[in-house]
Amino acid sequence: MIKRILFSLLLIGNVVLLSAQNIDRTTQNKLNQFFNNYTSSSVNIGRSKLEKVDVNHSTNSIAIYADARFAYQPFREQNVQAIYRHISQLLPSNLSNYNITVYAGARSIDDLIPNVYRSSKIDPTRVHKPINTHTAPWVTRVSTPYKITHGLAGRHVSLWQSHGKYYINKLDKWGWQRPHLFSTTEDQFTQSFINPFLIPMLENAGANVFTPRERDIQKNEVIVDNDIRTNSLYIEEGKRKERWFRFDGPGFAHSKETYLEGENPFLRGTSRMVETKRKGKAFAQWVPTIPQDGYYAVYVTYQSVQNSISDAQYKVFHSGGVTEFSVNQQIGGSTWVYLGTFHFAKGNSPLGMVVLTNESSENGVVSADAVRFGGGMGNIVRGNSTSGVPRYLEGARYTAQWSGMPTTVYSGKQGTNDYIDDINTRSNMINYLSGGSVFNPNNAGLRVPLELNIGLHSDAGYLENDKIVGTLGIYTTEANTSLLGSGKDRISSRDLTDIALTQIEKDIHTNFDVQWTRRSMWDRNYSETRLPEIPSTIIELLSHQNFADMRLGHDPHFKFVVARAIYKSVLQFLSEQHKQDYVVQPLPIKNFSVELTNNDKAHLIWSPTIDPFEPSASPRQYVVYTRVGSGGFDNGVLVNGTDYKVDIKPGLIHSFKVTAVNKGGESFPSETLVAYKAPNERAEVLIVNGFQRIGGPATVTSQFDAGFDLDYDPGVPYQYDISLTGKQINFRRADAGKSGSNSHGHSTDELEGLTIMGNTFDYPYLHGKAMLATPGISFSSASKESVEIGRIRLSKYPIIDYIAGLEKEEKYNPSSNRNYKTFSGEMQLLLRDYTMSGGSLFVSGSYLGSDMNANIQERSFTQEVLKYGYAYSILDKNISKLTGLGRNFIIPRYLNELYYAVTQPEVLIPMGEAFPALAYQELNHAAAVAYKGNYNTFVMGFPFESITTEEDRMAIMASILHFLMN
Repeated sequence: MIKRILFSLLLIGNVVLLSAQNIDRTTQNKLNQFFNNYTSSSVNIGRSKLEKVDVNHSTNSIAIYADARFAYQPFREQNVQAIYRHISQLLPSNLSNYNITVYAGARSIDDLIPNVYRSSKIDPTRVHKPINTHTAPWVTRVSTPYKITHGLAGRHVSLWQSHGKYYINKLDKWGWQRPHLFSTTEDQFTQSFINPFLIPMLENAGANVFTPRERDIQKNEVIVDNDIRTNSLYIEEGKRKERWFRFDGPGFAHSKETYLEGENPFLRGTSRMVETKRKGKAFAQWVPTIPQDGYYAVYVTYQSVQNSISDAQYKVFHSGGVTEFSVNQQIGGSTWVYLGTFHFAKGNSPLGMVVLTNESSENGVVSADAVRFGGGMGNIVRGNSTSGVPRYLEGARYTAQWSGMPTTVYSGKQGTNDYIDDINTRSNMINYLSGGSVFNPNNAGLRVPLELNIGLHSDAGYLENDKIVGTLGIYTTEANTSLLGSGKDRISSRDLTDIALTQIEKDIHTNFDVQWTRRSMWDRNYSETRLPEIPSTIIELLSHQNFADMRLGHDPHFKFVVARAIYKSVLQFLSEQHKQDYVVQPLPIKNFSVELTNNDKAHLIWSPTIDPFEPSASPRQYVVYTRVGSGGFDNGVLVNGTDYKVDIKPGLIHSFKVTAVNKGGESFPSETLVAYKAPNERAEVLIVNGFQRIGGPATVTSQFDAGFDLDYDPGVPYQYDISLTGKQINFRRADAGKSGSNSHGHSTDELEGLTIMGNTFDYPYLHGKAMLATPGISFSSASKESVEIGRIRLSKYPIIDYIAGLEKEEKYNPSSNRNYKTFSGEMQLLLRDYTMSGGSLFVSGSYLGSDMNANIQERSFTQEVLKYGYAYSILDKNISKLTGLGRNFIIPRYLNELYYAVTQPEVLIPMGEAFPALAYQELNHAAAVAYKGNYNTFVMGFPFESITTEEDRMAIMASILHFLMN
């Protein structure tokens, strides 16, 4: 018997040996050479190698195993077929009919093709099983005037942006994971993609977005709670049968200004409940005392109990009106739940509160606890101090504690290593939130159905000759288990990574004249992709250590394009998961104008923007948002065409912005334009918004130096910038790769924590508001594009106020095709004709001279029509005081949070009969010139809207209008 077993084993061994021998040395060498020399057309995977070949004669099959590096590339049906075709040609004739399977790592290359790129043979293991996903969304914005049917409505997405500031235990101080390079750090730089761009895009597509780091950049924070009495108010209303009662369990209480390790504010107080009723109504009201006008995120908290309802009705009263929400209180209790961000006026106001009712379509209870307004400052003590920065700059570890997470979520190292804890906190938070949901059913948690997670980072590394480092993707398939919480194969994380890198590369190539580098996809055992129970990817977008990458990275257009690519990746991935068609949300509208009509109406006209690379992104309808007076905008009105007429109340400024919508969601908003009907009209002014520029800081580039010069020109952020930390000090290319202050790109930290003001696209309002001091002046407004295409009849208006702001033609990012010329050729012709017909012009901007001084044609326009010449730009930042027109005033020269910085105001030269009208006090040189003749002009060498006080703006505008009208 033993001999038979030994004989059988020898026979099996001989079969294996014979199988291996069937690949002769020549063929083996050919296969080795194939993998050693293999290059991917889309990504540099380095040098791959063959690991082994198994031949099975009984099944006529060959298994060829390459190393894991071979899997760094994206696989599609075309290149997979090409690989098999090439390999089959290397095999001997006796194996030519065998079925070949090539493996890269543990997976066949066929298996590494994402479903979304397959024409057939969809892999069912990487998509959702037919599980119940009908949980009501965590938060639904009821006041939205349109429906999203082919976007991300009902989907819950998690994302985070690098590390954030954290406590360095061994040094007993707070710091960043990465050094200050090229005027930023990784942990602030990546937020400038997430906060102003990616989160709004996902939410405009209907998604609920969770981020483990604070999302609100508002430094103030007001908490209204039933437990703590402050100068804010918590009020309950209800008759005897609808009376609020105390919940038998812990609730939130903000009983301390700062919190030590392990202290949970959600276990320090109480909460309230009331039964839902069909007839009797009960209300809870949270009325904050707002310390400063501005935009504040609104968060609510409640208890999730067995008979909680899924449609708790919240109303947010803000300066733009009332916005209603439905919150699923069956999930996500005992933590902060984001509703939205709204404008609130300083102090207490009826248009500044949150109201919760017991109205519901369900029988159960409604829970009321605290409401938080604003992101606030960090309040977690580590060592002997807090971080000293706004909470949005801190790591997730501290947000988790402030959000009521158990210590097991954020303090796995028990307070000994905040760096490791912060990395793990992000994954632990989404696992805790999603625990008990259909996507993570086997873990305890708050049952929020989070479906995927994206971590956005920037990588280290540098290249010479201004080459791009590019984008790397990281995922995990085999660590812990190959299955996610829903039972789905972790290979879906690779699919998400592949889709994202493919879309990012495609969109950068189609929007910028640059050969962007798509790097590898790594299957690695990283915490951020290993721990989550949902599909997860890390996108190392670019290298913050490489000048060529950062020249693009600092450009707001680049940030928009990358964020839109990631949003589209999420849309594609989740639509494939749920087997649904998708539609991409539109691009912002263009050619916007608002003109008064004869019957006290404003006529709004705009044009759609067609996305040539996304056919589904065409607009179907539009939303017109209105602001009356100061404050915030309303919830919008849905409009079918590309024009809209609305009644104007005389004596009130009406502001408008427009978005495009389709079945996939809503675009970013247009610029804000204004209209005003004076009660006793004497004249109507047309305000032309010529300030469209956004862009990155000025670049320094030569054979020996490279970097960013914030002093010369810090660029123009979209709305605001939270990424800048300070000036670049070291410009020497030869120091690339060195550490500390010796490193190329080394920068200071004086701007750390500042929200730098950029182009708000709302300056027609400031100009119009300044005109209110002059009785009888009505005004309409238009974008410069709408004027250039001939939509506006300029001769209708006796005065034009042309806003040039920081508009100028610049090539700091040579890959960009954007053109922000102060006066285009078309505009020069139109304004020349306008003045020849007797029209008067008020023009203000910072680059009116230097940007219009390149050739004879430009100088002819400025000198002959606008009556000014260019003397020089003022680079000395200490010169900020101006005088004239009976006023002394200042303009901001340094980066700050209230006004965009005027880094290069200009000295103008009066031409012909023009004369100086304003002067820089320290220089006694002309800051503005005026001309009176067959037509009148008033031209400032700095932006009017940069005048820092409203009183000065009104007085100076009144003087200018008086001069132009008489």
